[in-house]
Amino acid sequence: MVKQRTYVMIKPDGVKRGLIGEIIRRIENKGFRIVALKMLKLSREKAEELYSVHRDKPFFESLIEFITSGPVVAMIVEGEEAVSVMRTLIGPTDGRKAPPGTIRGDFALSVQENIIHAADSVESAEREMWIVFSKDEVVSY
Repeated sequence: MVKQRTYVMIKPDGVKRGLIGEIIRRIENKGFRIVALKMLKLSREKAEELYSVHRDKPFFESLIEFITSGPVVAMIVEGEEAVSVMRTLIGPTDGRKAPPGTIRGDFALSVQENIIHAADSVESAEREMWIVFSKDEVVSY
């Protein structure tokens, strides 16, 4: 097994619905360590950089509007196979189709308002975490 770090973000709908504690509990109960954490309101510039892979897709503008509509909780999560395990923990993008027991399956209402984001690859994680965090904001255990 490979120890990895990944980028995770509780989206504005998750923050608004008061799910921060429950989501963090599930992440920690899975055995991950949170090595960086902060609440912020993403600027349009940071949001566009974070979701740049979707720039040419028809939903890009509504995604940016949604993700900048309120505060988010950004995290760097560390653990064994963190990228793939976090993706399993959060469930498929469409919360209406996500299985019960996953974060999205239990809480998400739609494709866009799906509570949480997690990087989909090691490369994406490496890119995304440094959009929101600086190296001096990360702690080591």
